[in-house]
Amino acid sequence: MKPFATPRLLRSEYDLTLLWTILALLAIGVVMVYSASIASAEADRHTGYRSSYFFVRQVVYVGAALVAGFAAFQVRIDTWQKYAPLLFGMGLAGLLLVLVPGLGKEVNGSRRWLSLVLINLQPSEFMKFFVVLYAADYTVRKAAFMHSFKKGFFPMFIVMFLVGFLLLREPDFGALAVMTAIAAAILFLGGLNWRLFVVLMAVLSVGFVLLVVLSPYRFNRLIWFWNPWADPFGKGYQLTHALIAFGRGGWWGVGLGASVEKQLYLPEAHTDFLMAVIAEELGFIGVLGTIALFVFLVWKAFSIGNRAASMERYFASLAAQGIGVWLAVQTVVNMGVNMGMLPTKGLTLPLLSYGGSGIMANVLALSVLLRIDYESRQMMRGRVP
Repeated sequence: MKPFATPRLLRSEYDLTLLWTILALLAIGVVMVYSASIASAEADRHTGYRSSYFFVRQVVYVGAALVAGFAAFQVRIDTWQKYAPLLFGMGLAGLLLVLVPGLGKEVNGSRRWLSLVLINLQPSEFMKFFVVLYAADYTVRKAAFMHSFKKGFFPMFIVMFLVGFLLLREPDFGALAVMTAIAAAILFLGGLNWRLFVVLMAVLSVGFVLLVVLSPYRFNRLIWFWNPWADPFGKGYQLTHALIAFGRGGWWGVGLGASVEKQLYLPEAHTDFLMAVIAEELGFIGVLGTIALFVFLVWKAFSIGNRAASMERYFASLAAQGIGVWLAVQTVVNMGVNMGMLPTKGLTLPLLSYGGSGIMANVLALSVLLRIDYESRQMMRGRVP
């Protein structure tokens, strides 16, 4: 037995605590999406005025994601690495297609969806997963040049600049922020020269500030985020109602299904602002429990990544940690927006918020994380995974 192969790790071939955490979050998401969407579903003619419309679709999305996740788990990690550039290219093609008139579907001023026969596909959600794989593969392939601006840093910068350009055309500033964080973190964890990393952070900071300042609607969001109560029936409407939901929840909440804010007061209650409904119905304890599940999930991702690195499985290590960064950043941003700590931004809560593309991408990524852990355990046993 190798030094890092502890008896506790070898008790099972799978990380059951990680699996149950994922399933618990998916289950909480289904329940809370149903609770948060009843009123809006009953009031919308496009749903046929059926209260269970979003609930049924979310159940189907979760079921399809679990089937796809099971299939993804069967794929070896070296195969994911082999096809990482191809998957990244497919993601870029998807970002291009949504900008083509007649193919891309526009909702609330953003063109982010491809309207297929039965579903609307959001390529930017899958692109987060592809960026994790591509950045990990790139860093491993360029390991010898991580101290070089020209050979190590610059090519990745150009690729991500292209991704950013396409995302801003949609526009999807939130997805750009998440993908940038993923790529930068993987490069840093993969050994990027610290001076280059500092320069990268400085350039990104200036870039994001310019994107906000030079865009009237982004700048207005920032202004009203500082004091939403200055215009509670206009620009600050969504945030003020989210804060009211948090205030009403107190310690223990008003009870599952008893939210007032979801009664057509809080926009996007079952998507971007699901955490506000959780806060109102389940209270501080419910919010704390949800945060604890995400913290455990992210800790597991980095723990699995560290173990893979100790076994010299560098792609697997960076991919696992990249998944952890993705979940951490998107969760923090979503919760920060709901709590009024960050400007309003259209990012869903991973594994919980309504939406097929987001759920599918999250489950695929976590299936790869489970596969990384499984292969490490197999190697500890002296087997070839």
